[in-house]
Amino acid sequence: FPTVITPIEDTPAYKAGLKSGDHIVKIDGKPTKNMSLVDVVKLIRGLKGKPVILTIMREGLTTPQDYKVVRDIIKVKSVKYKMLEDGYGYVRVTQFQEKTSKDLELAMADLEKQNKKPLKGLILDLRNDPGGLLDQAVGVADKFIPEGLIVYIEGRKKADDKMRFYAKKRDDYTGPLVVLVNEGSASASEIVAGALQDHKRAILVGTKTFGKGSVQTIFPLNDGSAVKLTTAKYYTPKGRSIQSTGITPDIVVKLPTPAPAKDGKPVEKEPEAKAVKP
Repeated sequence: FPTVITPIEDTPAYKAGLKSGDHIVKIDGKPTKNMSLVDVVKLIRGLKGKPVILTIMREGLTTPQDYKVVRDIIKVKSVKYKMLEDGYGYVRVTQFQEKTSKDLELAMADLEKQNKKPLKGLILDLRNDPGGLLDQAVGVADKFIPEGLIVYIEGRKKADDKMRFYAKKRDDYTGPLVVLVNEGSASASEIVAGALQDHKRAILVGTKTFGKGSVQTIFPLNDGSAVKLTTAKYYTPKGRSIQSTGITPDIVVKLPTPAPAKDGKPVEKEPEAKAVKP
């Protein structure tokens, strides 16, 4: 069955309550087993304001549940932020877009302006962030790492394919930092989390990330078609491969599987925390 990797924040699916790991077993009553991704997308997409019923099965549910998703024009705001109590800031990166690193700088500047002095600490929320542009991931990590390697790419031909990205000395945030991650954090968000963890620049809290650390290259063919191949992999500064393994947080906090209540709606419980060796 098609599976939800990450419901992007503020999108119709997110607002409807879909979660990472959800299996879409039906779309408007039509079974999706062994259906191609192209066909799945065609059925889900439609006119703005028109609903689509997604029948979802998730871990912990005894029977599939229907979710009504109202289609809309999707515009994702990359960076959101707010002041928490007692001088602590909170920044949420929903996706790594063209201006994410710049938006982060503006957010940090505004948080310090609101606080009227340097922040006591910062929470960087990368949960359910599916990734995006590599240069923006490097730019975000660079905001918190004073110097050193952020990420490198290595293919089969090391001499040709190896690329390294380093932090630049600038006006960085050097205060206490906590990064939130989960199984929906993928690709660019894993690059940031892995770099901050390797540099011991932040404490990672949450669950193991998705594990999307490969580079795809599209090779056009003469007949107008193309072949997309995996040509390289991403590695953290300490040489850890992200692909298929993900990033394990320093403090594991697992949200329990939602259980259906009497009215059929999932019930959330308090999370359980467990520290693991970095």
